[in-house]
Amino acid sequence: MSDEFKNTATRRRRVPARQAGGDSADPSASSLYVQSVEKAMKVLTAFDGTKRQLSLSEIASLTGFDMSATQRFTYTLSALGYLLKDADSRKYELSPRLLDFTYHYLTSNDLVSRATPYLQQLGSETEEATNLTVLDDTDIVFVLRIVSRNVFNAHVITGSRLPAYCTAPGLAILATFDDGDIDDILSRSNLVPYTASTVYQPRKIKERIAQIRKQGYAHTEDEYFVSDISTAAAITNARGRGIGAVNIAVARSRWKADRDERRVADLVISTASAISTRRRVE
Repeated sequence: MSDEFKNTATRRRRVPARQAGGDSADPSASSLYVQSVEKAMKVLTAFDGTKRQLSLSEIASLTGFDMSATQRFTYTLSALGYLLKDADSRKYELSPRLLDFTYHYLTSNDLVSRATPYLQQLGSETEEATNLTVLDDTDIVFVLRIVSRNVFNAHVITGSRLPAYCTAPGLAILATFDDGDIDDILSRSNLVPYTASTVYQPRKIKERIAQIRKQGYAHTEDEYFVSDISTAAAITNARGRGIGAVNIAVARSRWKADRDERRVADLVISTASAISTRRRVE
């Protein structure tokens, strides 16, 4: 497995300290919070893709549970069909049953179903990879990806997550938020330079967000992947808040700087606007 794939598909999901625009109270302090469910989820999220199989002791180390608790949780999850145990290595791995959740999410999600025909049309028109992403805590998650014969990065798949602060879809969504929510998300983000071109300083990020608000789209070049150029526009709800983003990703070798940014920007803006409008009228 390449390092590039690990960076995109295996960014560890963190429990958010606060959802943007939401309640800042610690949910685990509520009497409704079930600790055993949290622990079971910790076992599942220990399998973050860096290793296909984990031993009982490795799971215990990653979760912080003692061996007895780890054994009980892995046994239960195996009995339910969500973990598989290799008879030879005695190690555990995720089972295909977990894909049921992905399937049910994709087939029941209103945004995905509404955006699909628009992204298919956009991909056919441009012959480039088109994506639908949503914000999850400080990351964007790819929930729909229409690939083309010119796809630049085959390692980015449905479910991959990338940091919002240095990706065009993430910046497009952030630009629709109020400044307080942006500050909160940036304060909880791991702001690091992934390439020599990454903009990761909070002040500069907020300056570019101000520019995105004026022009209506976000544009990044070489900021997470070298030679990757991405242009995105936010899909908004009736209040104008970003609930997702449409983006087109193009390899630098195919990019014509003197004409492509405006052309691609117009396409993602019109597509995102059509999806946003359709959501409001239906």
